[in-house]
Amino acid sequence: MTITTVIFDFGGVITASPFEAFNRLEEERGLPRDFVRRVNAANPDDNAWAKFERAEIDAAAFDSLFASEARALGHELEGEAVLAVIAGAVRPDMVKALDTLKAKGLRIACITNNVPGGKGVKGAGMTRSNEAATVVARIMARFEHVIESSKAGVRKPDPRIYLMMCEKLGVEPSECVYLDDLGINCKPAAALGMHAIKVTSGEQALADLSAALGVGLP
Repeated sequence: MTITTVIFDFGGVITASPFEAFNRLEEERGLPRDFVRRVNAANPDDNAWAKFERAEIDAAAFDSLFASEARALGHELEGEAVLAVIAGAVRPDMVKALDTLKAKGLRIACITNNVPGGKGVKGAGMTRSNEAATVVARIMARFEHVIESSKAGVRKPDPRIYLMMCEKLGVEPSECVYLDDLGINCKPAAALGMHAIKVTSGEQALADLSAALGVGLP
């Protein structure tokens, strides 16, 4: 089936990976590298991060629950510190690619795991300033539809969130390319029939997307 739609993750695709910021935080705090990922990988469907992305807890509860989970793994780290660094820098070439895709008649959409606003977190991109939130809002406005886990009450890699997008757009999964920086989120998309691209850098993502679509991208 002809590809008509490109569905993007936001953090780690449109913006630089938050894991880079987590690694800097770990270095500053004297924590083992990838410690934040270890905390988030423990009990991944029902830990602090999962609950927050489904809006089942607020920022204050996340702060203390994440700290408890970190402590159980042998180190002190509060959830607020993680939230403070999560928003990555926008990749300008990815934003240009959105405009190119639209100009060529392709539909674009976004599925993002994020957390509810409040306690310094602003907007879908989980930024910390009004200026950055405005930039993210302008990017989000380019998408035909956006699904945020914190509003939908379901998060990737749950297959339901991908099917929600397909239903909203009126497309079959086989008509879609899906881009995400996490392999665990690409797997259900591929299982549903989407052409999944795991993003490791902006350059690689654009090259793979260009090849999949047969469209030149910046």
